[in-house]
Amino acid sequence: QVQLVESGGELVQAGGSLSLSCAASGGIYSSYTMGWFRQAPGKEREFVAAIIWSGADTYYADSVKGRFTISRDRAKNTLYLQMSSLKPEDTAIYYCACARAIINTYYHPRSYYYWGQGTQVTVSS
Repeated sequence: QVQLVESGGELVQAGGSLSLSCAASGGIYSSYTMGWFRQAPGKEREFVAAIIWSGADTYYADSVKGRFTISRDRAKNTLYLQMSSLKPEDTAIYYCACARAIINTYYHPRSYYYWGQGTQVTVSS
C-alpha cells in the first residue's frame, strides 16, 4: 500500500517560482512511474509531468515544458515538482500519483493506482 502526501502549494505571483513535494510511504520501486497532475475548477484532471522512479526518463506536458522540472530523491522517497515562470493558468490543485509499473500512458490519470490528496497552487496576475 503506497501513501502519497503533497505539500508546498501556496499563493504566488505570476512569474514567480514554487516547489511542490510528494512524500511517499509504503515502498516505491525503481519500476514505478510517478506523476504530477493538476485540476482547475470546472476542468478535468490533466497531466503535468511524470518520471520513472529509477530516474531514467521524464515526461512533460507541452504547457509546462521548459518551466517545470520533475525530480525525485530515492533516499527520501520524495517526488518534487519545481515550477518557475508561473502563470495564472497554472492555478489548480496539484496531485501526485503512482503507477506500479513503467507505463506508456503516463499522461492518463487512469494509468495511476495511488493518489495524494492534492495541494492548492494559486497564481495571481
